[in-house]
Amino acid sequence: MLAYKGFNIHPHPLKDEGRRKEEIEKVKSSKLLFIGAGLLLAGAMVILLSVGKADAGIAGTPHDFSGRLWGSNEICIFCHTPHNAAATQLAPLWNHGSTAATFTLYSSSSLQAIPGQPAGYSKACLSCHDGTVAIDTYGTRTGNNMITGSALIGTDLGNDHPVSFTYDGTLATADGGLVTPASATQVVAGIPLFASKLECSSCHSVHENAKGHFLRDTNAASALCLKCHVK
Repeated sequence: MLAYKGFNIHPHPLKDEGRRKEEIEKVKSSKLLFIGAGLLLAGAMVILLSVGKADAGIAGTPHDFSGRLWGSNEICIFCHTPHNAAATQLAPLWNHGSTAATFTLYSSSSLQAIPGQPAGYSKACLSCHDGTVAIDTYGTRTGNNMITGSALIGTDLGNDHPVSFTYDGTLATADGGLVTPASATQVVAGIPLFASKLECSSCHSVHENAKGHFLRDTNAASALCLKCHVK
């Protein structure tokens, strides 16, 4: 009797060496299939846990539209899709209707920065918050539920913090009252830049509302403002 790693294989009565090798290979294959299935199951569990963790931050916040009866009870679909994303990639796997508005920009005689028309993540935010695109316009669906109340920023950004401007060491030096950014991807820990530009999502995290108003940090005693402004 031939023993192979815990399996007992009885040789062919005619002691056919070829048959014995074939039996051993079958045992090896079954082990590999078992291991492969286990790895696939483990990978699926990791993906499911990751998705659960991601949408858990949005669930129950003002960005959770899953219970609005707007064509889907999913959470992510109103902004993102795994397939057939919009050509205008304002954010990863973008699925929402995109604003085409021209904005009135912030202006001040003391402003050293040069704001541009909102782009990238800022334009993604304004695709709901400027009031020109319905919140429930996503994928192939054209909605009719417009944003209202204090969440409506509109297309006049003259009284809002400037966005889509380059924030670098040159600007900090010229202004004299700004923290010099640590890199092209952050000002200080927790305050990101996007290709050296400050956008809406530098101060706001659309997926997390633990600190209110989707702020990246508390603004008690102007703590969030003071991460960039030296006053």
